[in-house]
Amino acid sequence: VKFKLAIAPSVVKFESEITKGTPDFAFVNPYQAVIAMKAHGYVPMLRDRKPLNGILVVRKDSPYKKLQDLDGKIIGFPSPNAFGASLFMRALLSEANPIKFTPRYLNNHNLVFKHVSLGHVAAGGSVNSALNDEAVEMRDQLTVLFQTPDVASHPIVTHPRIPANLRKSVMTALQGMQQDAEGRAMLKEIRMPNMVEANFQSDYLPLEKLNI
Repeated sequence: VKFKLAIAPSVVKFESEITKGTPDFAFVNPYQAVIAMKAHGYVPMLRDRKPLNGILVVRKDSPYKKLQDLDGKIIGFPSPNAFGASLFMRALLSEANPIKFTPRYLNNHNLVFKHVSLGHVAAGGSVNSALNDEAVEMRDQLTVLFQTPDVASHPIVTHPRIPANLRKSVMTALQGMQQDAEGRAMLKEIRMPNMVEANFQSDYLPLEKLNI
């Protein structure tokens, strides 16, 4: 089986291609899995065993000690559609823990951390794995003020036009990469070191209830 790798130039373009049903296989965030299923019946195949958590960070010496302290403040996010760091986080801040805030989109997680450390924003949305990837010097300046509940992590999905036997072969091949050091290193780079089968009903359907 030959694959053509297609890298979208932006999240907006990527989601447009998903909505049109262009890719046979795609690596999506949890809410994009819902969009893909609604649009064309894309089936989640595999995800990492470890759940996804969004985090809200502030400076360690910040006066903000609880979520209500951020009412009326500017909060940085990597992008509008980053799921754990932005979509899910904004929904929780606006509903489950209602505060009013001004979002500022800063393009990536690293810039969110930098803006928080420099005091340009009161707090910043990200995910645990991104914070763990930062240099110790940056991590030492920040503390986690709030963490989202667990959500099933980013899945690989496939269009229903792909025959079931081919889908199974691809799943077997991907899971087989966990059996050798080179494969595990590659999977770690995309934060899928411990693949398990994904299930739309239990893993992603609950996200439809969120006001996103």
